[in-house]
Amino acid sequence: MARLIAERSDVVPVLAEIFRRYGFEGTSLARITEQTRLGKGSLYHFFPGGKEEMAEAVLAHIRDWFEAEIFRPLEEDPPDEAIEHMFASVDDYFRSGRRICLVGAFALEETRDRFAAAVGNYFERWLATLSTAHQRGGMDKETADRLARDTVAGIQGAIVLARALNDETHFTAVLKTLRRATNEA
Repeated sequence: MARLIAERSDVVPVLAEIFRRYGFEGTSLARITEQTRLGKGSLYHFFPGGKEEMAEAVLAHIRDWFEAEIFRPLEEDPPDEAIEHMFASVDDYFRSGRRICLVGAFALEETRDRFAAAVGNYFERWLATLSTAHQRGGMDKETADRLARDTVAGIQGAIVLARALNDETHFTAVLKTLRRATNEA
């Protein structure tokens, strides 16, 4: 038997997958009610601000995951371990390129303006914490900033490539190249 959604936190991961599949603009209330199996009344009880509040909750959920799994380790753990953990976690989170980056998708849609702060903060935080980890490992700031930018852009591009070609080997190959570039820098 399917688990019933009893709390707001239960519906957020389901909403994330709906937004991943249809984008913000393509996600209708009808799709949300169908896939969450919640009535409109329950949805508005959890999210009085409607679809926009739902998207904000999803972005906050993603931010919290990245904060715990990527950003904090990059700031606090030994640099080499933290960077390797980032690559492994990103591979797992994006399911080797089979799962889109919802924040990246929101950055590409008209939605970008609506959620500009959350989208911008996500990417700025990732770049800053990765660069800081490289610098803690002994790299100069300019090289660390460049490598962080190339890594995040490479991961995002690898997601698009793997999804566009329906072939996760592209994602895996790009991650391998990025790991090697990191180790050689």
